[in-house]
Amino acid sequence: MSQTGSIPTVSIYGIPFSKLTMKETVKVLQEAVLSKQTPHQVITANPIMVMAALENPAIMEVMQAAELIVPDGTGVVWAANYCGDPVAERVPGFELLHELLRVGENYRWGVYLLGSTPEVIQETAVRLQQQYPAIRIVGYRDGYFGPAEDEQVIASIREAAPDLLFVARGADTQEPWIHKHKDALQVPVTMGVGGSFDVISGKTKRAPMLFQKLRLEWFYRLLREPSRAGRMLALPKFAVKVMRDKENVTKVR
Repeated sequence: MSQTGSIPTVSIYGIPFSKLTMKETVKVLQEAVLSKQTPHQVITANPIMVMAALENPAIMEVMQAAELIVPDGTGVVWAANYCGDPVAERVPGFELLHELLRVGENYRWGVYLLGSTPEVIQETAVRLQQQYPAIRIVGYRDGYFGPAEDEQVIASIREAAPDLLFVARGADTQEPWIHKHKDALQVPVTMGVGGSFDVISGKTKRAPMLFQKLRLEWFYRLLREPSRAGRMLALPKFAVKVMRDKENVTKVR
């Protein structure tokens, strides 16, 4: 499985977004786990991440090297459609995590959870085990560690030998950390999940269904956390940029 091979993609400013549906995405990742292929990094990307990649070549390099990038943000779905090369649908990372666990129950997959605070990660492990009793939570640890502890963290994950590794660290460290260590980790599927553990543990609430249906989850988060306003400015900037660059957005760079 490779981005440019068997997975149809659309390039948004040089970042190859998968055109697969949620169901097809799960099937591809299921095959990756069952065949124990080379490690796969899954990035659930939104316009904020696209803008960050355009400003930072190191982030762009990480994203272009990922085995699978799914369109998590509504803005990405809109941009692909607006530029005439649409994706099938939005594939939210939060739902993808749950879909993978549902499938994983059939195979008793091992799952490792990495990131967030000690309280949140512990509660997330408890709740996921209750929700998916046939899944094996083979390990978890918080995200408060620096480069000096990377080797120790990697060793404990390798020893646990999970089929799925979900990582929730800061936006600036999550994807680069996975990219840097995926070969050493040797986990079939590793995915950055942002604030998903906060929601699963009950620390924060997911946007009500109305906001989800209107594709305004980002606005709900902004109402709850006004401190996100700086990051959120990337959304209108992205929209304006796409409209201005319409003819060139999907050109492979």
